[in-house]
Amino acid sequence: MAIAFTFPGQGSQTVGMGKDLADAFPEARRVFEEVDAALGEKLSKVIWEGPEEVLTLTANAQPALMAVSMAAMRALEARGFSLEGKVAYVAGHSLGEYSALCAAGTFSLADTARLLRIRGNAMQAAVPVGKGAMAAIIGLEQADVEAACGEAAVGGGVCQIANDNGGGQIVISGDKQAVERGAAACTARGAKRALMLPVSAPFHSALMQPAAEAMLDALAKVRKNVPAVPVVANVAVAPLTEPAEIADRLVEQVTGRVRWRETVEWFGAHGVTTLYEVGAGKVLSGLARRINRDLATANIGTPADVEAALAALGA
Repeated sequence: MAIAFTFPGQGSQTVGMGKDLADAFPEARRVFEEVDAALGEKLSKVIWEGPEEVLTLTANAQPALMAVSMAAMRALEARGFSLEGKVAYVAGHSLGEYSALCAAGTFSLADTARLLRIRGNAMQAAVPVGKGAMAAIIGLEQADVEAACGEAAVGGGVCQIANDNGGGQIVISGDKQAVERGAAACTARGAKRALMLPVSAPFHSALMQPAAEAMLDALAKVRKNVPAVPVVANVAVAPLTEPAEIADRLVEQVTGRVRWRETVEWFGAHGVTTLYEVGAGKVLSGLARRINRDLATANIGTPADVEAALAALGA
């Protein structure tokens, strides 16, 4: 009867997210104030008022989503909740892994905000706009997508699986022309749909190597504590507690695959019965239900969610 807390990634952001938490809980409001101070700007204004195109910028969306997740966590903690003894594991989708590590105490809130700002800027700067692309492949097995990526790369350029999200959804990433070839090859192999995504960079591909190097440098400079509970890392699909290894896997994650389907399957195979999605949106809960129907899901993103979670988990 174990519980895991999961933390959403980019794409879950919406203008106004977290405002109800900040209005209801002083501890949640202080999270946004701390993030603003760490970044030296009013990111909270962008989060709550937009415009959407500014919030969606990678360098803003990443720390913004983390702030909402941590606002929910601080609201829980102010009422006596602690991960230790209540939650067996934490995990996050891409940038959400940083939120998970902040929640577990590996990084301070201020350091996490700054790391995600560096990460967002570095990922955006790694590849000139228009050179890279990503595509969502719907309804095709991983082995077939791997084969299609291999075919596409023969013609030159990078094409690889970036996200294995489960539920029949795999995202490929790399050089624009190679990804276009890969999408066409997936369609030829029987994919239900192959959709080019409106993203600004080819995330989680080998083209992100400059960003990986930036994160290697940034992570070396921050304090890293042993997490209160193990983090199931995206690229390892294994519970980690050693700070140096956690940092290595975060660097690897920039160019590596987000193995979310395997992560959810790992939870089911290791005694987890309930996944809580902490923060904005319900993307991960939807994916979990498609991957493993035996897992119960719940969300902690609003004041009502906080109260329900406290009642269910027992502060």
